[in-house]
Amino acid sequence: MDLRQIEYFVRVAENRSFSRAAGQLAISQPSLSRQVGLLEQELGQHLLYRNGRGVEPTEAGLRFLEHARALLALAARAKEDLRSMGDTPSGKLTIGLPPRIALVLTPPLVRAFHEAFPNASITVAEGLSVQVREWLLAGRVDLAMLYDPPPSPQLTYESLFREELVLAAARTHRPDLPARVTVAQLRDYPLILPSAPNAIRALVESVCRAHGVHLRVVAEVDAVHTLVELANQGPACAILPRSAVRGPEPQPNLVVADIVAPRILNDLVLASARHRPATRLAGATAALLRGLDLAAAFQGRAAPTQSG
Repeated sequence: MDLRQIEYFVRVAENRSFSRAAGQLAISQPSLSRQVGLLEQELGQHLLYRNGRGVEPTEAGLRFLEHARALLALAARAKEDLRSMGDTPSGKLTIGLPPRIALVLTPPLVRAFHEAFPNASITVAEGLSVQVREWLLAGRVDLAMLYDPPPSPQLTYESLFREELVLAAARTHRPDLPARVTVAQLRDYPLILPSAPNAIRALVESVCRAHGVHLRVVAEVDAVHTLVELANQGPACAILPRSAVRGPEPQPNLVVADIVAPRILNDLVLASARHRPATRLAGATAALLRGLDLAAAFQGRAAPTQSG
């Protein structure tokens, strides 16, 4: 198959229009239609059908679209990998980060990346762990940092940092929070949690379910900073990673209780796709991430640097 024809088909399918795709590709619409037609002949399937508003992929077209995107991504990675064969890796790397990680890690990561790879560029894509995981599977990002992802035969995980979850409430909350609460005692508190399928929510419910604990969730908030603010002002408690209480702005109006018996640990992992060969730049960036002092970053100390 001709990669050019594959790219033409993808552009038409994504734009739902031959004319818009032709404009983006800077070719004539008849030439574009002819190339897509030749691809359909080779595959023995109609990939697109015309309607009053433009074109739509057929069932075969939708199925081939997944393969086409993967083929184009693989070809782009092959080019980048060969370009990076010099002393210093070059090319472009896209990394997916959850918002809480991106807030803390993006400045030192970008700085360290450009110091190590002056001929390369980096893109940081932010999204919830569930969303970032889908981007990694679809090939939209080269690497990802995820919180407690479910097992997948398509992905490899490497744990980088584990952080305990705590129970947090306003100082005006009554009764006062003790220094420690057990998982079993969590049932006694009105809780604010992220909505499913958030990684923290899934982790907390998994541990509580294993211990026969039914939680009393009175509000669901997905953004961590909003969750912290609600805990600051409201009568309910929040289950949060300890770093969310510490920073980036300290929360003097919050009191924190350690969760014990058992502790609940949030696991931050570095993820990559098994079915896509890693470029030299991706491998070098993974090594850079392993060298960052994540504990310092999440505990609000100096900006993380590569550990020696």
